[in-house]
Amino acid sequence: MFVSNNTSSDGPIIVMERWHLKSEVANNGLTIMQEMDRLLETSTHEHPGWCGHASFYQSNDRPSEIIIVYPWRSRDLHAQLMATEEPLLYDFQQEFCASTREVHYYSQL
Repeated sequence: MFVSNNTSSDGPIIVMERWHLKSEVANNGLTIMQEMDRLLETSTHEHPGWCGHASFYQSNDRPSEIIIVYPWRSRDLHAQLMATEEPLLYDFQQEFCASTREVHYYSQL
């Protein structure tokens, strides 16, 4: 699911992804998200929209919820990235996730 809080397609943005791990694997959140990062590392870091590393957070109240926050050069470039990531993530999401990730866009005030 894609939800936008930024209507501009150009200019730097902050991307927030919310992942929903299956409850039976939530205690292995760090290992699982490292695997996801490994799957996407080349396509992400070599993409022209990349402009900084991501930070990963696991909810204390809902350990199956993982938040990833990172900067990106533009929403259009991020849409290009997402199109290349989806096929790479299919098996990963089937194995570890209760649902697909949510993606939200923000602008710095």
